Amino acid sequence: MNKKIEGLTIIGAGLAGCEAAWQAARRGIHVRLYEMKPKRFSPAHKMESLAELVCSNSLRSSSVESAIGLLKEELRRGGSLIMEAADATRVPAGKAHAVDREFFSRHVTQRVSQHPNIEIVRQEITRIPRDCTVIIATGPLTSEALAQDLKSLIGEEFMAFYDAIAPIISADSINRKTVFRQSRYGPQGEGDYLNCPMDEDLYEKFVKELLEGEKVPLHDFESPRYFEGCLPVEIMAERGKETLRYGPMKPVGLTDPRTGQQPWAVVQLRPENREGTLYNMVGFQTKLKWQEQKRIFRMIPGLENAEFVRLGSIHRNTFVCAPRVLGPLLSLQRLPSCFLAGQISGVEGYIESTAMGFLAGINAASKIRGKTPLAPPAETAHGALINHITKAGPKNFQPMNVNFGLFPRLEKRLPKRMRGEAYSKRALEAWDAFLERIKP
Repeated sequence: MNKKIEGLTIIGAGLAGCEAAWQAARRGIHVRLYEMKPKRFSPAHKMESLAELVCSNSLRSSSVESAIGLLKEELRRGGSLIMEAADATRVPAGKAHAVDREFFSRHVTQRVSQHPNIEIVRQEITRIPRDCTVIIATGPLTSEALAQDLKSLIGEEFMAFYDAIAPIISADSINRKTVFRQSRYGPQGEGDYLNCPMDEDLYEKFVKELLEGEKVPLHDFESPRYFEGCLPVEIMAERGKETLRYGPMKPVGLTDPRTGQQPWAVVQLRPENREGTLYNMVGFQTKLKWQEQKRIFRMIPGLENAEFVRLGSIHRNTFVCAPRVLGPLLSLQRLPSCFLAGQISGVEGYIESTAMGFLAGINAASKIRGKTPLAPPAETAHGALINHITKAGPKNFQPMNVNFGLFPRLEKRLPKRMRGEAYSKRALEAWDAFLERIKP
């Protein structure tokens, strides 16, 4: 362990804040990590522990040949605490990487609490310190007071969209005579997902009820700017009768063992915890009123008597116009001693937020130690995200999940099936060289 050096304040102990704290602490920096829970909770948070997963327990694809899988592998190679927790608390989810969210949060909390260079302070911060190195990692639900202070500091209006949360169902309340277990394209009767099949008639009735169901009204200060990757199910239904069949309810790759046929549509249920006692409705983020959720979702075969342990909801997501206010090291142009990490920096997704925490923690530590901070190569998943949030057109800037469309083009044009492997091979070679330059 390097000699302890005083100097870093981190506001927010979600995934990005905890990752930033971990990386800085590994480099000998004394970190004061502020978390307002349990003295104050946001509308979406329930646990007192750190690194709470709110929207879903899925971290998306495991394949290193996907952009998100590549980003996870880069974090693993960099000694990421969040990926350590994700791997230690994994639950079955086919080709996706899902975790038991309670064990995950507990793992991160324990590791952070035990680190000798990290001090956790349970206190709300309403003003950004101007006289020290600080990382703001307060996430999509930054408190109003702190958001206003940041707004005054950067001289820019915040933009906002709305994340919707999918319901969670008690496994004991699912009718196993109706649903069938199968992963998409997997063998019949096996797999990690439970599938609720619908015929054409029921599907059309279901879509009609979604469209007519009573929604939670937006507040006067809110405008409906949804993230395309996390649309409420009823908003998708508004785009056309068949939209859901080509989205979260697509039946492709699934065969109902009772009929031997592909259903007209399906609702997939993904394990929410290790014990398999809870299931998440995949892709069913919603802003329907709670009683409407119960009424409409119980139309789904197998969920007639569903017990909802958590119903869907919607919350505001706050982020800065990164191309206007952030530099490539994630520091504010107007206050270089202040770094942003996580969703507030302009990325979307658990792992993307973690990646920004990883980089912010390392860059802040370098600044404190008098070293020159480094930006990751553009060929890496981390570098692709940095380039997006700092170089995208500011007029219509929106957060985005990592994808290969953000990466520099490959030198040689390849068939689509070969591109993921090529992108990943190139990225990991550049990432390993980068890690040598920034290692503790």
